[in-house]
Amino acid sequence: MSSVRFTTREIGSLGKPSWRVKAFAGRPLDEDDVREAERWGKKLEVEDYERLLEVLYLGTVGEAERPEIDDWAARYAIRLLEKVGLDVVYDGEQRRTEMYDHVASFAHGFEPRGTVRSFDNKYYAKATVVERPWAEGAQDVEELRFVAAHTERPVKVPLTGAYTMEDWSYDEHYAREGALGGSAKRRFEARRQFVEDVAERVIRPNVVGLIDAGADWIQIDEPAATTKPDEVPLVVLGFNAALRDVGAAKRSMHICFSDYRALWPDVLELEDCLELQLEFANRDSRELGTRDEDRPGYADTLRLFAEHGYPGVGLGVLDIHSDFIEPPELVRDRILYAVDVLGDPTRIQVNPDCGLRTRSWDVVYEKLAAMVAGAGLAEDVLNTAHAGAG
Repeated sequence: MSSVRFTTREIGSLGKPSWRVKAFAGRPLDEDDVREAERWGKKLEVEDYERLLEVLYLGTVGEAERPEIDDWAARYAIRLLEKVGLDVVYDGEQRRTEMYDHVASFAHGFEPRGTVRSFDNKYYAKATVVERPWAEGAQDVEELRFVAAHTERPVKVPLTGAYTMEDWSYDEHYAREGALGGSAKRRFEARRQFVEDVAERVIRPNVVGLIDAGADWIQIDEPAATTKPDEVPLVVLGFNAALRDVGAAKRSMHICFSDYRALWPDVLELEDCLELQLEFANRDSRELGTRDEDRPGYADTLRLFAEHGYPGVGLGVLDIHSDFIEPPELVRDRILYAVDVLGDPTRIQVNPDCGLRTRSWDVVYEKLAAMVAGAGLAEDVLNTAHAGAG
Protein backbone atom coordinates (compact mmCIF):
# COMPACT_ATOMS: atom_id res chain seq x y z
CA MET A 1 0.00 0.00 0.00
CA SER A 2 1.37 3.42 -0.97
CA SER A 3 1.49 6.30 1.48
CA VAL A 4 -1.82 8.04 2.17
CA ARG A 5 -2.04 11.51 0.63
CA PHE A 6 -5.16 13.70 0.79
CA THR A 7 -5.65 16.20 -2.03
CA THR A 8 -6.64 19.64 -0.72
CA ARG A 9 -8.49 22.27 -2.73
CA GLU A 10 -11.07 25.04 -2.45
CA ILE A 11 -14.64 24.88 -3.78
CA GLY A 12 -14.80 27.98 -5.95
CA SER A 13 -15.41 31.50 -4.75
CA LEU A 14 -13.40 33.91 -2.64
CA GLY A 15 -14.47 37.39 -1.64
CA LYS A 16 -13.29 40.19 -3.91
CA PRO A 17 -10.76 42.70 -2.54
CA SER A 18 -12.19 46.14 -1.74
CA TRP A 19 -10.07 47.73 -4.46
CA ARG A 20 -11.54 45.38 -7.05
CA VAL A 21 -15.11 46.00 -5.86
CA LYS A 22 -14.73 49.78 -5.84
CA ALA A 23 -12.98 49.85 -9.21
CA PHE A 24 -15.87 48.07 -10.91
CA ALA A 25 -18.49 50.09 -9.06
CA GLY A 26 -16.86 53.35 -10.16
CA ARG A 27 -16.28 54.38 -6.55
CA PRO A 28 -13.16 56.25 -5.42
CA LEU A 29 -10.48 54.30 -3.61
CA ASP A 30 -8.90 55.48 -0.38
CA GLU A 31 -5.64 54.84 1.45
CA ASP A 32 -7.05 51.79 3.23
CA ASP A 33 -7.69 50.09 -0.11
CA VAL A 34 -4.14 50.76 -1.28
CA ARG A 35 -2.68 49.61 2.03
CA GLU A 36 -4.64 46.34 1.78
CA ALA A 37 -3.35 45.75 -1.73
CA GLU A 38 0.19 46.39 -0.51
CA ARG A 39 -0.21 44.19 2.59
CA TRP A 40 -1.47 41.22 0.64
CA GLY A 41 0.97 41.77 -2.19
CA LYS A 42 3.82 41.44 0.31
CA LYS A 43 2.26 38.60 2.29
CA LEU A 44 1.49 36.53 -0.79
CA GLU A 45 4.70 37.50 -2.54
CA VAL A 46 2.83 38.55 -5.66
CA GLU A 47 5.35 39.36 -8.36
CA ASP A 48 5.45 43.04 -9.40
CA TYR A 49 2.49 43.97 -7.19
CA GLU A 50 3.87 47.53 -7.10
CA ARG A 51 2.33 47.99 -10.56
CA LEU A 52 -1.11 47.43 -9.00
CA LEU A 53 -0.39 50.08 -6.39
CA GLU A 54 0.45 52.57 -9.12
CA VAL A 55 -2.94 51.98 -10.74
CA LEU A 56 -4.79 52.22 -7.43
CA TYR A 57 -3.11 55.49 -6.52
CA LEU A 58 -5.09 57.03 -9.38
CA GLY A 59 -7.93 57.26 -6.84
CA THR A 60 -10.82 56.35 -9.13
CA VAL A 61 -10.06 53.51 -11.52
CA GLY A 62 -11.45 54.12 -14.98
CA GLU A 63 -13.01 51.63 -17.35
CA ALA A 64 -9.75 51.29 -19.27
CA GLU A 65 -7.97 50.00 -16.15
CA ARG A 66 -10.64 47.47 -15.13
CA PRO A 67 -9.27 44.52 -17.13
CA GLU A 68 -5.91 45.01 -15.42
CA ILE A 69 -7.62 45.19 -12.03
CA ASP A 70 -9.38 41.90 -12.81
CA ASP A 71 -6.02 40.34 -13.65
CA TRP A 72 -4.54 41.50 -10.37
CA ALA A 73 -7.48 40.22 -8.33
CA ALA A 74 -7.11 36.82 -10.00
CA ARG A 75 -3.35 36.77 -9.42
CA TYR A 76 -3.78 37.64 -5.74
CA ALA A 77 -6.41 34.92 -5.29
CA ILE A 78 -4.27 32.30 -7.02
CA ARG A 79 -1.31 33.20 -4.84
CA LEU A 80 -3.43 33.02 -1.68
CA LEU A 81 -4.49 29.47 -2.50
CA GLU A 82 -0.93 28.51 -3.38
CA LYS A 83 0.54 30.16 -0.29
CA VAL A 84 -1.67 28.22 2.12
CA GLY A 85 -0.57 25.02 0.42
CA LEU A 86 -3.57 23.81 -1.57
CA ASP A 87 -2.87 21.11 -4.13
CA VAL A 88 -5.51 22.27 -6.63
CA VAL A 89 -6.34 25.93 -7.24
CA TYR A 90 -8.40 28.41 -9.27
CA ASP A 91 -8.81 32.19 -9.08
CA GLY A 92 -11.64 32.45 -6.57
CA GLU A 93 -14.02 33.45 -9.39
CA GLN A 94 -12.65 36.98 -9.24
CA ARG A 95 -13.90 37.82 -12.74
CA ARG A 96 -17.43 36.54 -12.15
CA THR A 97 -20.31 38.58 -10.78
CA GLU A 98 -22.23 35.74 -9.10
CA MET A 99 -22.64 32.08 -9.99
CA TYR A 100 -26.14 32.40 -11.49
CA ASP A 101 -25.78 35.79 -13.17
CA HIS A 102 -22.41 34.78 -14.62
CA VAL A 103 -24.23 32.28 -16.83
CA ALA A 104 -27.56 34.04 -17.33
CA SER A 105 -25.94 37.27 -18.52
CA PHE A 106 -23.79 35.39 -21.05
CA ALA A 107 -26.28 32.96 -22.55
CA HIS A 108 -28.99 33.95 -25.00
CA GLY A 109 -32.58 33.34 -23.92
CA PHE A 110 -32.49 34.94 -20.46
CA GLU A 111 -33.77 38.40 -19.56
CA PRO A 112 -33.02 40.10 -16.20
CA ARG A 113 -35.85 40.54 -13.71
CA GLY A 114 -34.20 42.28 -10.75
CA THR A 115 -32.69 40.86 -7.57
CA VAL A 116 -33.96 38.41 -4.97
CA ARG A 117 -32.67 37.42 -1.55
CA SER A 118 -30.92 34.05 -1.39
CA PHE A 119 -29.79 33.78 2.27
CA ASP A 120 -28.90 36.13 5.11
CA ASN A 121 -28.40 39.49 3.38
CA LYS A 122 -27.08 38.00 0.15
CA TYR A 123 -28.89 38.72 -3.09
CA TYR A 124 -28.59 37.55 -6.66
CA ALA A 125 -29.82 38.91 -9.95
CA LYS A 126 -32.67 36.73 -11.16
CA ALA A 127 -33.63 36.30 -14.81
CA THR A 128 -36.46 34.73 -16.73
CA VAL A 129 -36.10 32.38 -19.67
CA VAL A 130 -37.93 33.71 -22.73
CA GLU A 131 -36.66 31.28 -25.38
CA ARG A 132 -34.55 28.14 -25.59
CA PRO A 133 -31.21 29.14 -24.02
CA TRP A 134 -28.06 28.85 -26.05
CA ALA A 135 -24.49 30.11 -26.06
CA GLU A 136 -22.36 31.07 -29.01
CA GLY A 137 -19.36 29.27 -27.60
CA ALA A 138 -17.26 28.71 -24.51
CA GLN A 139 -17.58 31.32 -21.77
CA ASP A 140 -14.62 30.74 -19.47
CA VAL A 141 -11.71 29.75 -21.69
CA GLU A 142 -9.76 32.99 -21.31
CA GLU A 143 -10.30 32.86 -17.56
CA LEU A 144 -8.84 29.34 -17.47
CA ARG A 145 -5.90 30.27 -19.66
CA PHE A 146 -5.01 33.15 -17.35
CA VAL A 147 -5.13 30.89 -14.29
CA ALA A 148 -3.06 28.17 -15.97
CA ALA A 149 -0.48 30.75 -17.01
CA HIS A 150 -0.08 31.93 -13.41
CA THR A 151 0.22 28.65 -11.54
CA GLU A 152 2.04 25.37 -11.90
CA ARG A 153 -0.54 23.53 -9.82
CA PRO A 154 -3.53 21.59 -11.16
CA VAL A 155 -6.64 23.71 -11.62
CA LYS A 156 -10.30 22.87 -11.08
CA VAL A 157 -12.85 24.96 -12.98
CA PRO A 158 -16.18 25.54 -11.16
CA LEU A 159 -19.31 25.87 -13.34
CA THR A 160 -22.92 26.45 -12.31
CA GLY A 161 -25.04 23.42 -13.13
CA ALA A 162 -28.05 23.22 -15.43
CA TYR A 163 -30.55 22.31 -12.72
CA THR A 164 -29.64 25.31 -10.55
CA MET A 165 -29.95 27.59 -13.59
CA GLU A 166 -33.43 26.18 -14.19
CA ASP A 167 -34.57 26.22 -10.58
CA TRP A 168 -33.35 29.76 -9.91
CA SER A 169 -34.94 31.24 -13.04
CA TYR A 170 -38.43 32.47 -13.77
CA ASP A 171 -39.98 30.65 -16.70
CA GLU A 172 -41.82 32.48 -19.48
CA HIS A 173 -41.02 29.96 -22.19
CA TYR A 174 -41.28 26.30 -21.15
CA ALA A 175 -44.23 26.45 -18.75
CA ARG A 176 -46.81 27.62 -21.26
CA GLU A 177 -49.71 26.73 -18.96
CA GLY A 178 -48.39 28.97 -16.17
CA ALA A 179 -47.40 28.04 -12.65
CA LEU A 180 -50.91 26.85 -11.67
CA GLY A 181 -52.04 25.36 -14.95
CA GLY A 182 -51.42 22.02 -16.65
CA SER A 183 -50.80 18.61 -15.16
CA ALA A 184 -47.95 17.79 -12.83
CA LYS A 185 -46.54 15.58 -15.56
CA ARG A 186 -46.50 18.44 -18.07
CA ARG A 187 -44.91 20.81 -15.58
CA PHE A 188 -42.20 18.26 -14.83
CA GLU A 189 -41.60 17.73 -18.54
CA ALA A 190 -41.25 21.49 -19.03
CA ARG A 191 -38.62 21.66 -16.29
CA ARG A 192 -36.84 18.61 -17.68
CA GLN A 193 -36.61 20.20 -21.12
CA PHE A 194 -35.34 23.46 -19.60
CA VAL A 195 -32.55 21.59 -17.75
CA GLU A 196 -31.60 19.58 -20.82
CA ASP A 197 -31.43 22.65 -23.04
CA VAL A 198 -29.22 24.58 -20.60
CA ALA A 199 -26.96 21.55 -20.17
CA GLU A 200 -26.55 20.86 -23.88
CA ARG A 201 -26.74 24.36 -25.37
CA VAL A 202 -25.07 26.55 -22.70
CA ILE A 203 -22.89 24.51 -20.33
CA ARG A 204 -21.66 21.85 -22.72
CA PRO A 205 -20.12 24.33 -25.22
CA ASN A 206 -18.26 25.88 -22.30
CA VAL A 207 -17.03 22.50 -21.07
CA VAL A 208 -15.86 21.49 -24.55
CA GLY A 209 -13.97 24.77 -24.96
CA LEU A 210 -12.40 24.46 -21.52
CA ILE A 211 -11.22 20.91 -22.10
CA ASP A 212 -9.86 21.84 -25.52
CA ALA A 213 -7.95 24.63 -23.75
CA GLY A 214 -6.39 22.16 -21.33
CA ALA A 215 -8.80 21.91 -18.38
CA ASP A 216 -8.43 18.58 -16.66
CA TRP A 217 -11.05 19.00 -13.90
CA ILE A 218 -14.58 20.38 -14.20
CA GLN A 219 -16.65 20.96 -11.05
CA ILE A 220 -20.41 21.33 -11.53
CA ASP A 221 -22.06 23.37 -8.76
CA GLU A 222 -25.66 22.45 -7.93
CA PRO A 223 -26.74 24.29 -4.77
CA ALA A 224 -30.39 23.78 -5.75
CA ALA A 225 -29.97 20.00 -6.02
CA THR A 226 -32.45 18.94 -3.33
CA THR A 227 -34.75 21.97 -3.38
CA LYS A 228 -37.40 19.66 -4.84
CA PRO A 229 -36.42 16.13 -3.82
CA ASP A 230 -38.48 14.49 -6.56
CA GLU A 231 -36.41 16.39 -9.15
CA VAL A 232 -33.00 14.99 -8.22
CA PRO A 233 -33.17 12.96 -11.48
CA LEU A 234 -33.09 16.31 -13.30
CA VAL A 235 -29.86 17.21 -11.47
CA VAL A 236 -28.38 13.97 -12.76
CA LEU A 237 -29.75 14.59 -16.24
CA GLY A 238 -28.14 18.03 -16.38
CA PHE A 239 -24.74 16.75 -15.23
CA ASN A 240 -24.69 13.86 -17.69
CA ALA A 241 -25.96 15.91 -20.64
CA ALA A 242 -23.35 18.62 -20.10
CA LEU A 243 -20.38 16.28 -19.64
CA ARG A 244 -21.05 13.18 -21.71
CA ASP A 245 -18.34 12.49 -24.34
CA VAL A 246 -16.57 15.82 -23.84
CA GLY A 247 -13.08 14.38 -23.48
CA ALA A 248 -10.73 13.11 -20.83
CA ALA A 249 -11.18 15.31 -17.79
CA LYS A 250 -12.09 14.74 -14.18
CA ARG A 251 -15.62 15.75 -13.32
CA SER A 252 -17.21 16.23 -9.91
CA MET A 253 -20.33 17.77 -8.41
CA HIS A 254 -20.53 20.21 -5.51
CA ILE A 255 -23.78 20.36 -3.52
CA CYS A 256 -24.03 22.53 -0.43
CA PHE A 257 -26.39 22.83 2.54
CA SER A 258 -28.94 20.24 1.42
CA ASP A 259 -30.85 17.25 2.72
CA TYR A 260 -28.39 14.77 1.30
CA ARG A 261 -30.73 11.83 1.94
CA ALA A 262 -32.76 13.01 -1.05
CA LEU A 263 -29.83 12.42 -3.41
CA TRP A 264 -29.92 8.64 -3.10
CA PRO A 265 -30.14 6.46 -5.08
CA ASP A 266 -30.45 8.84 -8.08
CA VAL A 267 -26.86 10.14 -7.83
CA LEU A 268 -25.65 6.64 -8.58
CA GLU A 269 -26.63 7.43 -12.18
CA LEU A 270 -24.09 10.26 -12.46
CA GLU A 271 -21.73 9.25 -15.25
CA ASP A 272 -18.01 9.14 -14.43
CA CYS A 273 -18.40 11.52 -11.50
CA LEU A 274 -15.22 11.47 -9.43
CA GLU A 275 -16.94 12.56 -6.23
CA LEU A 276 -19.66 14.55 -4.54
CA GLN A 277 -18.19 17.56 -2.71
CA LEU A 278 -20.46 18.20 0.26
CA GLU A 279 -20.91 20.36 3.33
CA PHE A 280 -20.32 18.62 6.67
CA ALA A 281 -18.52 20.97 9.05
CA ASN A 282 -21.42 23.43 9.44
CA ARG A 283 -23.46 20.63 11.06
CA ASP A 284 -20.63 19.28 13.17
CA SER A 285 -19.29 19.66 16.71
CA ARG A 286 -16.11 21.64 17.33
CA GLU A 287 -14.90 19.05 19.83
CA LEU A 288 -12.09 16.65 19.02
CA GLY A 289 -12.69 12.93 18.58
CA THR A 290 -13.41 10.23 16.03
CA ARG A 291 -16.42 8.51 17.55
CA ASP A 292 -19.91 8.80 16.10
CA GLU A 293 -20.99 11.09 18.93
CA ASP A 294 -18.00 13.35 18.30
CA ARG A 295 -18.82 13.81 14.60
CA PRO A 296 -22.59 14.41 14.35
CA GLY A 297 -22.18 16.41 11.14
CA TYR A 298 -20.57 13.51 9.30
CA ALA A 299 -22.07 10.25 10.51
CA ASP A 300 -25.37 10.00 8.62
CA THR A 301 -24.17 11.36 5.27
CA LEU A 302 -20.96 9.31 5.19
CA ARG A 303 -22.95 6.18 5.92
CA LEU A 304 -24.98 6.87 2.79
CA PHE A 305 -21.72 6.81 0.82
CA ALA A 306 -20.72 3.57 2.53
CA GLU A 307 -24.14 1.98 2.05
CA HIS A 308 -24.33 2.77 -1.65
CA GLY A 309 -20.65 2.26 -2.39
CA TYR A 310 -20.26 5.71 -3.92
CA PRO A 311 -16.66 6.08 -5.13
CA GLY A 312 -15.58 9.44 -3.74
CA VAL A 313 -16.42 12.24 -1.34
CA GLY A 314 -15.13 15.80 -1.25
CA LEU A 315 -15.08 16.14 2.52
CA GLY A 316 -16.11 19.57 3.81
CA VAL A 317 -13.96 20.22 6.89
CA LEU A 318 -14.30 24.03 7.22
CA ASP A 319 -17.49 25.87 8.19
CA ILE A 320 -17.66 28.72 5.69
CA HIS A 321 -20.42 30.53 7.60
CA SER A 322 -18.23 31.22 10.62
CA ASP A 323 -14.98 33.05 11.37
CA PHE A 324 -14.05 30.19 13.70
CA ILE A 325 -10.60 28.92 12.71
CA GLU A 326 -10.76 25.15 12.84
CA PRO A 327 -7.68 23.79 14.66
CA PRO A 328 -5.67 21.37 12.53
CA GLU A 329 -6.42 18.68 15.10
CA LEU A 330 -10.16 19.10 14.48
CA VAL A 331 -9.64 18.83 10.72
CA ARG A 332 -7.52 15.73 11.37
CA ASP A 333 -10.26 14.05 13.40
CA ARG A 334 -12.94 14.83 10.83
CA ILE A 335 -10.83 13.20 8.13
CA LEU A 336 -9.92 10.20 10.28
CA TYR A 337 -13.57 9.67 11.12
CA ALA A 338 -14.43 9.65 7.41
CA VAL A 339 -11.70 7.09 6.79
CA ASP A 340 -13.12 4.90 9.53
CA VAL A 341 -16.62 5.01 8.04
CA LEU A 342 -15.63 4.55 4.41
CA GLY A 343 -12.78 2.18 5.07
CA ASP A 344 -10.58 3.58 2.31
CA PRO A 345 -8.66 6.89 2.45
CA THR A 346 -8.37 6.98 -1.35
CA ARG A 347 -12.12 7.74 -1.52
CA ILE A 348 -11.58 11.06 0.30
CA GLN A 349 -10.35 14.47 -0.85
CA VAL A 350 -10.46 17.53 1.40
CA ASN A 351 -12.12 20.93 0.93
CA PRO A 352 -14.15 23.60 2.74
CA ASP A 353 -17.91 23.10 2.97
CA CYS A 354 -18.53 25.57 0.17
CA GLY A 355 -17.02 28.70 -1.38
CA LEU A 356 -15.41 31.12 1.06
CA ARG A 357 -16.62 34.37 -0.48
CA THR A 358 -18.50 35.43 2.68
CA ARG A 359 -15.32 35.48 4.77
CA SER A 360 -12.48 38.01 4.85
CA TRP A 361 -9.19 37.02 3.26
CA ASP A 362 -7.51 37.02 6.68
CA VAL A 363 -9.99 34.42 7.91
CA VAL A 364 -9.80 32.48 4.65
CA TYR A 365 -6.02 32.34 4.86
CA GLU A 366 -6.06 30.96 8.40
CA LYS A 367 -8.86 28.49 7.71
CA LEU A 368 -7.26 27.05 4.59
CA ALA A 369 -3.82 26.87 6.19
CA ALA A 370 -5.36 24.95 9.09
CA MET A 371 -7.12 22.64 6.62
CA VAL A 372 -3.85 21.80 4.88
CA ALA A 373 -2.12 21.26 8.21
CA GLY A 374 -4.96 19.05 9.46
CA ALA A 375 -4.86 16.93 6.31
CA GLY A 376 -1.13 16.47 6.93
CA LEU A 377 -1.81 15.36 10.51
CA ALA A 378 -4.34 12.79 9.29
CA GLU A 379 -1.83 11.51 6.75
CA ASP A 380 0.78 11.14 9.51
CA VAL A 381 -1.60 9.10 11.69
CA LEU A 382 -2.58 6.74 8.88
CA ASN A 383 0.92 6.33 7.48
CA THR A 384 2.38 5.70 10.93
CA ALA A 385 -0.29 3.10 11.63
CA HIS A 386 0.42 1.42 8.30
CA ALA A 387 4.16 1.39 8.95
CA GLY A 388 3.57 -0.12 12.39
CA ALA A 389 1.31 -2.81 10.99
CA GLY A 390 3.93 -3.64 8.35
